[in-house]
Amino acid sequence: MNIPEELKYTSEHEWIKLDGDFAYIGISDFAQRELGDIVFLDINTVGKEVKAGEIFGSVEAVKTVSDLFMPVDAEVSQINPEIESKPELVNTDPYGHGWIIKVKVANTSDVAALLSAADYKKIIGV
Repeated sequence: MNIPEELKYTSEHEWIKLDGDFAYIGISDFAQRELGDIVFLDINTVGKEVKAGEIFGSVEAVKTVSDLFMPVDAEVSQINPEIESKPELVNTDPYGHGWIIKVKVANTSDVAALLSAADYKKIIGV
């Protein structure tokens, strides 16, 4: 299972990668495996400020729908344009082309308080 060391994680299985004041957010390899084949992502928060722990959208797999939770306070700037037509990218490349949203982070130091790869591995039992 792929859990990149350079990312931060939430206990709800989102990852975040800081890029200046912005960040990319997606779901972990563990989460996409648990969900199975992803067929649709419903994100209607572009342009909105979402607090840490609040729902920013949902992911629909063949057999289930799961909420997506914001790791830190942020404003949603964009949805990954590739996943709109190819939601399966979240399964095949969860840390690359399968990122879900790009956000403007309210306080970048909040990212440091999230789970490290080692801490996340403990949560998922790896």
